Amino acid sequence: MTRWILMLVVWASLPACHRPPTSPPTVDLTATPAATTPTSALTVFDSMDTRVAVPLLPMMANHQKQNMRDHLAAVQEIVLGVGNKDFDSIASAAGRIGYSEQMGLMCNHMGIGAPGFTEQALRFHHTADKISAAAGAHDMSGVLSALGETLATCTGCHSVFKQRVVDERTWASLTNQAPPHHP
Repeated sequence: MTRWILMLVVWASLPACHRPPTSPPTVDLTATPAATTPTSALTVFDSMDTRVAVPLLPMMANHQKQNMRDHLAAVQEIVLGVGNKDFDSIASAAGRIGYSEQMGLMCNHMGIGAPGFTEQALRFHHTADKISAAAGAHDMSGVLSALGETLATCTGCHSVFKQRVVDERTWASLTNQAPPHHP
């Protein structure tokens, strides 16, 4: 009986083998999502996402996303360090996402238009400092605990806040700040 079922499956799939190949649909890779998605769809989508909007100029939003990607890479390096019991690698990666005066200034600047964002961002960087401290003490349990706390600040922030890219006039009105001018 099993042989008959197998033969039936093979026989049923034979016509598919003889069909002429179809070419994949062409996609304009130079088109941006905003250009290919109707404005009304974006409006509907945005209304479904009830998180607090963090107004950012395009350059700021791009910079923030680059930083977020580096934060993820640092977390990946921390996890690899944990797997290899490499406390130096853990401390080095955690140092990239830990608090610094420059990071504090950037968090204040990015979050100026969204109450609570700056505090949440700074909390992330300070919890990352705990990873470095635990790695320096060769305390793997402490590293994992601090990593869990750090990731909880990530998910907490992303569940509350979203980027909203705005023009200079809108940014200035929402933040009561003059738009930054970069050479």
